[in-house]
Amino acid sequence: MKKLAEYFSLGERLLWGISCTAIILSFIIFDRENYLTLAASILGVTSLIFAAKGNPAAQVLMIVFSLLYGYISWTFSYYGEMITYMGMTAPMAVISLVSWLRNPYNGKRSEVKVNHIKLPEIVFMAVLTAAVTVLFYFILRHFGTANLIPSTVSVTTSFAAVYLTFRRSPYFAAAYACNDIILIILWGMASLENTSYISVLVCFAAFLVNDIYGFVSWKKMEKRQNQ
Repeated sequence: MKKLAEYFSLGERLLWGISCTAIILSFIIFDRENYLTLAASILGVTSLIFAAKGNPAAQVLMIVFSLLYGYISWTFSYYGEMITYMGMTAPMAVISLVSWLRNPYNGKRSEVKVNHIKLPEIVFMAVLTAAVTVLFYFILRHFGTANLIPSTVSVTTSFAAVYLTFRRSPYFAAAYACNDIILIILWGMASLENTSYISVLVCFAAFLVNDIYGFVSWKKMEKRQNQ
């Protein structure tokens, strides 16, 4: 525990602590029943603080979070979120884990080597993301997904995020931040019908702050590694 505490900076420990506190308080105030939601939220912010350090452990935690969050989404008929996280984010987290482990920075397993993707790959990613978005729109419409358009946009941002995570680009955190905004809207709508989902809303608000920090951290890491 001492080594783990020393591994993170004071700011990172404060960010994680404040995020967890906000999640726990919202759970106590608005939920008090769905402990699975609480567990998923804590796992999620813990994953993000490891991801900000470029540590492959983040992907292990993300796999577990994706499975739990997929189930939570199913309970509110957010089939887009369920399919996205169970069918895309979790498998891609496995692939990203392998990629991160195979590309350590200077042989240091606790830090991945930052990658810079070029314009042709960006174009390829954009075309692939558009194709996935169109495909998922019809799939989600078929299953009667609640709030279809925001759910479809969530697929777009999620796919871009998992692709960039696999490719070890700093912009994966920016894509996840965009996804967090969509999810805040989605769960805000759900909270209007069931206040217990406010705890999930707070979770993604915490995710947004952590992803913004993750992007800043990766840009600094990229600069340091290039030097």
